[in-house]
Amino acid sequence: MEVQRRNSRMLTTTEVAHLLHVHPNTVRHWANKGLLPVYRLGIRGDRRFKWEEVENFIKSNGHKSQ
Repeated sequence: MEVQRRNSRMLTTTEVAHLLHVHPNTVRHWANKGLLPVYRLGIRGDRRFKWEEVENFIKSNGHKSQ
């Protein structure tokens, strides 16, 4: 159950940056370039990232997460 909840969770830009040990602007840059899939939510267009896709990004780009 916990694995399913974690996989379906949407992460914020700050959370992704923390996982990848980079600045949030770097995450935004990667998303803008299409390197990391991003979803825009709500009227403000807040960025959210799917845990599963961030995990795939980490594996395919050799980034180390916590």
